[in-house]
Amino acid sequence: MLKQKVKNAFTLVEILIVVVILGILAAIVIPQFTSASEAAKASAMVTQLQTLRSQLELYQVQHNGNYPLLATLQTGTPDGWTGMTTQTDIAGIPGTDFGPYLQQAPLNGFTNGTNLAPDNSQDWEYDETTGRIRAVVPATKIAELNLSANDAVAQ
Repeated sequence: MLKQKVKNAFTLVEILIVVVILGILAAIVIPQFTSASEAAKASAMVTQLQTLRSQLELYQVQHNGNYPLLATLQTGTPDGWTGMTTQTDIAGIPGTDFGPYLQQAPLNGFTNGTNLAPDNSQDWEYDETTGRIRAVVPATKIAELNLSANDAVAQ
């Protein structure tokens, strides 16, 4: 009697079924990671805003009730954080009395920039009379991530 060899291998159909199932699972899972990444970015931005606001308040206390002027902040660098990343005197110009308040210019994770402006035309919106600072964020992300108007302004 002849013995027939039994092959222990997967058929092409079985392999295709496994690949299709893995593709479906990947399509379900990947968007969840993307939204978690955006939520983490928003959380980091809110924490960064709290730090910025506390440092602006400290600046105000040490500079006779004045917040840093946008023009003073922008002196010397295109991104606009010189007044907070260097030492200043009581008038807010470079000196040795106070600061620095920040180690480096804060990065807006949604625009990947550090530029300051009095409106929503840059990465950060800053009002020098009130010390109010907000992140500039794409309008779709504000609603999607449930960001408050105090923390974000639409791009």
